[in-house]
Amino acid sequence: MDRMTDRTSHRWGVLALLAVTVVWGTTFPAMKDLTAEVSPIRIVAVRFLIAALILSPLWRGMQKAEIKAGIMLGSLLFVAFMLQVEGLVLTSSNRSAFVTGLNVILVPLIGTLLGQQVGWRIALASGLALAGLLALFWEGASWNLGDTLTLGCALFYAIYIVLLEFFAHRHAVRSLRPERLAAVQSVALCGAGMLWLLLTEPVELPALAQQVQRHGVELIYLGVVASALMIWLQAWGQRRVRAVEAAILYGLEPVFAAIAAWFWLAEAMTVRALLGALLIVAGMIISQLEPDRTG
Repeated sequence: MDRMTDRTSHRWGVLALLAVTVVWGTTFPAMKDLTAEVSPIRIVAVRFLIAALILSPLWRGMQKAEIKAGIMLGSLLFVAFMLQVEGLVLTSSNRSAFVTGLNVILVPLIGTLLGQQVGWRIALASGLALAGLLALFWEGASWNLGDTLTLGCALFYAIYIVLLEFFAHRHAVRSLRPERLAAVQSVALCGAGMLWLLLTEPVELPALAQQVQRHGVELIYLGVVASALMIWLQAWGQRRVRAVEAAILYGLEPVFAAIAAWFWLAEAMTVRALLGALLIVAGMIISQLEPDRTG
């Protein structure tokens, strides 16, 4: 019965992380569209201000351990987001999503360095996902600064995934509640974004208010759905799924990003890109053929 419960919990975790992947895939064209008029740091600051306000009721009864863990996670996520949005200014939506997806191989690598064992199934799935990313990424254009910044994002996000597993999955910290971690992370991200904004840009409130008004739909979507809800759902899902498996699921993000970019920005997908998407899907399926017990 316990094994059946573990497997059911694992399946729900997989579905939760797939939902996160779908939603976050749609944020690439949304962010690319916004960066044409709004600076990256303003997007991050306003996005997570909205998320922090939405999750503010959860601060009642917050534990010190949840605050410490949330600040650490939020700080890592802030660096990853800033590198990503700065990179988006200099590269395409598709390429940004694909390079970010390299955490599919970075997470198992970090786990190996920390002494964790990676089985053949995860290794094969990671290899297929990496091959798919390379196929998706290939556009014939040379590597640029935007791609380098995005690669830095992938590294910090891989560290974030591994640390989130430690906080959200280990028996010693079962008391850390996913929704509380999400609330603290949102405040940490908002605070860091506002501080960075004040230090680097002159803030004219009327101009900022006009930008928020013009792009209200995108910002509300990014703040409420893609941030507040998805950060909570990710922490909830990773209590049930290992970090290396989660990274493979997140590898589907470029697929959904490419589909969204095709609809939103009219960015084309080649036959090579479609083949890459199929390889990533194959890797995800292999990773879930015989799910490991997460209990």
